[in-house]
Amino acid sequence: MNPASDPSMLPPPAALEGMDAECINRVLELLVTPLQAAVLQPTEVVLHDLRRIPNTVRAIAGAVTGRHVGDPPTDKLLERIAAGDLRHEIGYRSQLPDGRILQSTTIVYTDDGDRPAAALCLNTDVSAWVSVRSAMDRFVLGHDVTSMPPAPSMPSGYAGPARPTGERQGESFPHSVEELCDLLTEAAIAAIGVPVERMRKEQKLQVVADLERRGFFLVKQAPETAAAALGVSRFTIYNYLNELNGSGEGSA
Repeated sequence: MNPASDPSMLPPPAALEGMDAECINRVLELLVTPLQAAVLQPTEVVLHDLRRIPNTVRAIAGAVTGRHVGDPPTDKLLERIAAGDLRHEIGYRSQLPDGRILQSTTIVYTDDGDRPAAALCLNTDVSAWVSVRSAMDRFVLGHDVTSMPPAPSMPSGYAGPARPTGERQGESFPHSVEELCDLLTEAAIAAIGVPVERMRKEQKLQVVADLERRGFFLVKQAPETAAAALGVSRFTIYNYLNELNGSGEGSA
């Protein structure tokens, strides 16, 4: 069984119900290393303390993504925190910049006030299994398998054929707050499809709205970073945020 698709491998949130956030994190912190040693390898187990944005990684075992204690959350987790989405995600697919395919699971734990306290995440590198599946497809179906319809049922944990390196999918795993901010701003600007120097105010407002939706402004110094990326002042970013939230008029 692939641990990233088997939530029974992780402590159920109900077992920690009624605890405060620090107690929850301390309990989960004790489980990170033994859990990583017990599951199918190569797997990484990460504990995010959701009170510590942007340096949420509190404990980590395994080296699948190369992150360390004090590193920021993924872009996907940050967006979910900003949206108040505390649902669990089981067995979803991600792809690293070097082309490796991950199957991941994220379990969110809330404290005694129903606030987000911690996220326990498992990331399993399933690239080898995908390669084996691809080889089997070529052997059984012939060399041109891209035009064949998908199999009616895939084995649990199968992540599908690899996408070309550089094509982003799933979530990103930044190693620093600067890297997290850069990838969020680059993605928001790229979505507009217009160079910053040619953007109108309305388009810059769209960038700021996208960044706010993604949780970008939960990060300290985020307004300054956004201002530098958009070629405006920090006060203009605050004006844009006020305008988006219906509490003021933005400047051009």
